[in-house]
Amino acid sequence: MRVRIRRILIDISAMLLCGVLAGVIVAAAAFPGLALTGFAAQIGGYELGELPDELMINTSPQLSYVYANNGTTLLATMYDENRRDIPLEQVPPVVRQAVLAAEDQNFYKHIGVDVKGIARAFIANKRAGTVEQGASTLTMQYVRLTISYSATTAQEVVDATEDTAWRKIREMRYALAIEEKLSKDDILEGYLNTAYFGNRAYGIFAAAKVYFDKEPKDLTTAEAAFIAALVKFPGDFDAQSLRGKDLAVSRRDYVLDEMVQTKALTLEQAAAAKAEELKVVGASTPNGCVQASNIKWGFFCDFFQRWWNEQDAFGTTPYERERQLKSGGYRIVSSLDPTTQSAMDRSIDRSLNRNPDLDGGKWKWKSDAVMLAAVEPGSGKVRGLATNRNFRLDSKTKPANGKHSNPALARRGIRGTYPNTTNPLLSGGPDLGGYQAGSVMKIFTLVSALEKGYPLNYNINTRAPYVSRTRITGSPSCGGHWCPTNSGGRSWGSQNMWTGFGNSVNTYFVPLFERVGGARVIDTAKRMGLTFYDNPRTTLDDAYWANERPELWGPFTLGASDHTPLQIANAFATLAADGVYCEPIPVEKITDRHGVQVAAGNPRCKQNLPVDVARAAIDAARCPLGDQSLYGRCNGTTARDSKEIIGKWIAGKTGTTDDSKSVTLTITTKLLAISGFQTDPDWAQVSTHKMSHRVINPAVQYAMRDAMKGKPNTQFSKPSSNRLVFGRGPTP
Repeated sequence: MRVRIRRILIDISAMLLCGVLAGVIVAAAAFPGLALTGFAAQIGGYELGELPDELMINTSPQLSYVYANNGTTLLATMYDENRRDIPLEQVPPVVRQAVLAAEDQNFYKHIGVDVKGIARAFIANKRAGTVEQGASTLTMQYVRLTISYSATTAQEVVDATEDTAWRKIREMRYALAIEEKLSKDDILEGYLNTAYFGNRAYGIFAAAKVYFDKEPKDLTTAEAAFIAALVKFPGDFDAQSLRGKDLAVSRRDYVLDEMVQTKALTLEQAAAAKAEELKVVGASTPNGCVQASNIKWGFFCDFFQRWWNEQDAFGTTPYERERQLKSGGYRIVSSLDPTTQSAMDRSIDRSLNRNPDLDGGKWKWKSDAVMLAAVEPGSGKVRGLATNRNFRLDSKTKPANGKHSNPALARRGIRGTYPNTTNPLLSGGPDLGGYQAGSVMKIFTLVSALEKGYPLNYNINTRAPYVSRTRITGSPSCGGHWCPTNSGGRSWGSQNMWTGFGNSVNTYFVPLFERVGGARVIDTAKRMGLTFYDNPRTTLDDAYWANERPELWGPFTLGASDHTPLQIANAFATLAADGVYCEPIPVEKITDRHGVQVAAGNPRCKQNLPVDVARAAIDAARCPLGDQSLYGRCNGTTARDSKEIIGKWIAGKTGTTDDSKSVTLTITTKLLAISGFQTDPDWAQVSTHKMSHRVINPAVQYAMRDAMKGKPNTQFSKPSSNRLVFGRGPTP
């Protein structure tokens, strides 16, 4: 019965409005400038009935939250408009009363259009000769906001907001329709969540946070009145400089007086609220990775955002995906582990600034970067990305970054990336392929050899130098062939995979690469997650050698290609996970604004290596770090103190490039893999000074120690058969 009566009332109101709008009276009331055009008179009786009864109510843009893996530590917020919708029950009565007193005191009495208000506005405006009063109800304002947010073109946005008779009439018709479809509380909730309150605050939740750093439920009466007063004049008050404060206080007091008129407040309560000092915080909501909650965590945040922009689940183009992130209201629980991330940050600081192995305890080359990436085996979840940089843009007017390492670029006024940068130093991409990793790359030849059937005890009589099949010009050349040697020019004699890997014998792995076949080795590396890019900034062309000439790319096994710490960490995580490769992923769980989980956040894993191959490779990789093979075959190490410092079962490898342009250390347990690089990321191919294992080794070792505190010490497994351990292997 009530619905039927409401329908009749709306129909009667529509008829009355048609009659009123058919004349010039209302045009003069709300739009004096248009009153004499004849347009309003023409449109009044016809268009109101022709408009659709339904208004498409789209959800306004919502900010997305990115948390650490504990689900409570906020990492970043992403938005185009700072807005978070909340239910009406989370908005206290005093806030609702303040908004209604300021905007529409008859809201709960009219049915979308206030005919008395139109007449009152007409009389006031005629007397003043200008538009002194409007006739928009709160419902009509909500219609205007909804049409604006539903617009798909710039012209539709203009049509939704320009001061025309057509816009006003459309708002009235839709307001009547909305009042039939939604309850008053639903309309008020939608309005409070959609209205703009100035200073990039959209909706009541954002307004309360921006102006007072509170949630709406905690606002005082004076604060509620202040926020309500902003709706009509959102641009007249600057929350940062407090410009327009006196005017803002005056408008706040006006709203308090109106609340007395609506009996929401007594005179005494209003007086007490007026006496309250206005204390605006001006706490703008951080937006994006450059404003991450921890400036060191921005590199992980940036990796997450780049990953998001590649996911088809969020749109067909990177632009659409970014818009989804910044307007979709997602709740993202990322894979970043604050314990691991903090352990890496502390360890980098220790290795560079409080290092007992360095003269004075500090490394003097500030342009060098120590970069650590941590990945969880078996899931690919990235647990942290750390470096001695701040993730932010350097100031253009007062730059903190020093001169570029490359003198040619420095002469052009280009600055380096220390201490501020937004380059993806740890995760890379087509424009930043990475850095040479040195002898850690031998692991891919070792794995490929195991796949082909060469056992761990496969012996090669090493000689230095070794005359390879790769023809080159320049040095080191032996009759036109690349002829690598070992550290110190030493010949190690007969070596197997345990000892060759433990002692990092170059002249074991180059002939092994040739016997296995370069194409096989590169294929293995790709299945373990390596990517090869063309590098336009150097003469190196990794993609060409990997795809076109892999058989002749012997230098690959000693570290000639560029890769990132994230790629190398994930490759060793693949071995620790018994050959299960997982795409590096920065999320634990993604839910949309409705609480529905999005499958794009699920791990993407595949058995890319045979289980026994991965287990055999790990057994050899224990040797370089001072751990012991399960067969007791380790004899030689390049980072012996790693086992003692970490106190867990570990595997991994050191790496050093020619002239120590970069040095690396990678360590994995069953639960976590960390790869660390030290190099100058601005000019990594040129050695202006030598990097040091006295820096990178403790950075990785102590990061792993602290990240693994309290976690199980899980032993690696033996291969299920001895074929890959003590077999005969193929004939060379």
